[in-house]
Amino acid sequence: QVQLVESGGGLVQPGGSLRLSCAASGGIFGYNVMGWYRQAPGKQRDMVASITSRGTINYADSVKGRFTIARDNSLNTLYLQMNSLKPEDTAVYYCHFKLIIGQEYNYWGQGTQVTVSS
Repeated sequence: QVQLVESGGGLVQPGGSLRLSCAASGGIFGYNVMGWYRQAPGKQRDMVASITSRGTINYADSVKGRFTIARDNSLNTLYLQMNSLKPEDTAVYYCHFKLIIGQEYNYWGQGTQVTVSS
């Protein structure tokens, strides 16, 4: 069983920066994908960025050039550096872990609130 604990959310002014962290514990092995999703009130949960255990990275178009995803496999920790934040980035951000061993196993963190407002 994989457990994910996010931290680093908060209130920031437009143009500011935040760094989210996600500490993973449990069955972290094999080929896997870690990522950040976000969900604003009344909207669906969307992928923000993802990184595989082999280092392949994907970003949503809305965050390209502003957000950077990284992972430290020795610490089983995922990061999301968010720069040039905009009010439309306001959402609950969720850490996601997908283990692929014949079939997919998906795990979610509890979420952390990011609010961009002046």
